[in-house]
Amino acid sequence: MKILVTGGAGFIGSNLVDRLLALGHEVAVIDDFNDAYAPKIKRANLAGAAGRIALHEADIRDAGAMERIVAAGRFDTIVHLAARAGVRPSIQQPKLYLSTNIEGTFNLLEAARQAGVRRFIAASSSSVYGVLKTVPFSEEMCLNQTISPYAATKLAAEQLCSNYSHLYGMRTINLRFFTVYGPRQRPDLAIHKFTRAIIEGRPIDQFGDGSTRRDYTYIDDILQGILACLEYEGPLCDVFNLGENQTTTLSELIAVIEQAVGKKAQINRMPEQPGDVPLTYADITKAQRLLHYRPATKISEGIPKFVEWFRKACGT
Repeated sequence: MKILVTGGAGFIGSNLVDRLLALGHEVAVIDDFNDAYAPKIKRANLAGAAGRIALHEADIRDAGAMERIVAAGRFDTIVHLAARAGVRPSIQQPKLYLSTNIEGTFNLLEAARQAGVRRFIAASSSSVYGVLKTVPFSEEMCLNQTISPYAATKLAAEQLCSNYSHLYGMRTINLRFFTVYGPRQRPDLAIHKFTRAIIEGRPIDQFGDGSTRRDYTYIDDILQGILACLEYEGPLCDVFNLGENQTTTLSELIAVIEQAVGKKAQINRMPEQPGDVPLTYADITKAQRLLHYRPATKISEGIPKFVEWFRKACGT
């Protein structure tokens, strides 16, 4: 299968690229290597795939470039992972998030339509659920309010996908990821930041009282869900939660990292941040039934794997 991965140099994207190559697929990558975090990290993520992929250094906001790349590639599937990510920075730079996550997604959908690409798999986010009090979060829930520009852009991108599915018969699948972690995780995310700070003996910033809960999902389980979508033949437009179906408090997360590192954290208590949701919790019944999704890595197993990778990658 010929597959285009947007954002293929990032955390999830580069892990997916490696897995697709191992499975014998022909892979192309679009990534603009922007400065959301160090571009050299993203280039290193793809080092193992060098010479085995077609790499296009381009911005998804460039409609002409997307049209040319997609038309020339004759792809069977696009896996769209490129985005400006993160709740807090989206509050600081909402226009950047709107242009990248909404307009960029539109550009790719339109390029796919023109080129006759029949399958479009897109990364959405658990943040679209906002502050719903009914848990776990199900794909059938009515989503009336998001609380950050990032979440709003992800929900808007889902709606664009549904438009293209309805109007043009394109198969679109949106995957709502729940707090993904594992090797190559972005350095700005909590697990990565906490691990580095604890190892280096620096204090970590704990926002709130430690009671916020997240459904943390190990990268291998996310890849399992994405790969299942390559063969999915259900409704032309569909949405799935990909999570672990369990929650962990921030205090519990810090304790698991402390145990894996073998060192106590120095905690700098901070007020809660605007845009942060108090709870995420995935109902994965639909993904289990239709994608045969079976997450296998609990947080107690995944964090030590991440810490082992971190030590090797950073030489600590």
